[in-house]
Amino acid sequence: MTWNSCLISIFAMGILGVTNTPAAAATDAAESSRTATAKAVAATTALAAARSPQPSTADSAPPYQVDVLLEDLHHPWAIAFISAEQALVTERRGQLHLVNLTDKTKQEIQGVPEVVARGQGGLLDILLDQNFQENNTLFLTYAGGSRRDNETRVARARLDREGLKLTDLKVIWRQKPSYTNALHFGSRLVQTKEGWLFLGLGDRFSERDQAQQLNSHLGKVVRIDREGRPVPGNPFAEQEGALPEIWSLGHRNIQGAALHPETQELWIHEHGPRGGDEVNVVRAGKNYGWPVVTFGREYHGPRIGEGTHKEGMEPPLHHWTPSIAPSGMSFYTGQAFPQWQGNLFVGALRDRALHRLEFKGEKLVSSERLLSERRKRIRDVRQGPDGFLYVLTDENPGELLRLKPAERRARPD
Repeated sequence: MTWNSCLISIFAMGILGVTNTPAAAATDAAESSRTATAKAVAATTALAAARSPQPSTADSAPPYQVDVLLEDLHHPWAIAFISAEQALVTERRGQLHLVNLTDKTKQEIQGVPEVVARGQGGLLDILLDQNFQENNTLFLTYAGGSRRDNETRVARARLDREGLKLTDLKVIWRQKPSYTNALHFGSRLVQTKEGWLFLGLGDRFSERDQAQQLNSHLGKVVRIDREGRPVPGNPFAEQEGALPEIWSLGHRNIQGAALHPETQELWIHEHGPRGGDEVNVVRAGKNYGWPVVTFGREYHGPRIGEGTHKEGMEPPLHHWTPSIAPSGMSFYTGQAFPQWQGNLFVGALRDRALHRLEFKGEKLVSSERLLSERRKRIRDVRQGPDGFLYVLTDENPGELLRLKPAERRARPD
């Protein structure tokens, strides 16, 4: 089966209702895993149960309650907090909103860049500069270009809060090469304490072999400065033919990234194909294997690459098989839920839940599925300044949810 025929079959599945909208056919690699037979799904589920820690069921009552802050968003992608009262939310179709978290209203921000809102492309991540309160600077990632020639871009701008618009917009970085499809843009953005920017990228689906090539940004993590230039000391900067922004290689489609609160190392998750979604700690110059090694399979069944492990390639800290289609990632460091201190939260699109992962060092010791009763595709999860968790659902209409400690009722005497 050729890549073109595989791609056509995935778009056909979108028409049959595997994805939520025709424009988002093949929206996330793992979402198309329904092509597997019931027998294959049952087998991989049993394998995952044997390999992965199981959720605790000691207390059936969740320690949180859910507030619905907004329920009229259009496929929201990311949230960033200005304060405990205000946040910015991106919508994939190309709109940016200033949200009042107190009165549960939103206002559209003008001046966003023109985006290619097609398939998985559009307006994607948002990051406030670490000095935002002084300089009003923010960064946006998005699919830019045209339907036939597009790539992941990073833009920097200033927010005029009174005028509800962006000013001084400048595209500071473009992924090379550009491509024609609407898949696997990656696009999560993280800023280090030094001010450097980490950007997780995708392999554009049909160009997966480029994830192993240093003359391409596809399937990489890059490290750039606030002007979009490679940071001095990047691991391949002196290697002939290599793009100097590259930090790591061998990734498939990164849609979650966060700095560990203690080590300050970059943690990511990435989509596998049919199985093999991964959590990784990303270190300079390391190769994370895709598509040479993976726990996933082709959508039409066969294994991919050379197996699940290979010398010189980094194994994942954790993988989900079957796929959950992860999106959004946040370490919890707040005071509202002291029992969750240090836990990693990951949204799930296909699995329609919020996953709580507890690690001891780099070993997963327990996991739990939250919000599964709502049956919503979770696109992003972030900790707010108030210590509560905020969740975006990838729907139209999509929701902004707030998780805060449950109000316990006193037991009658």
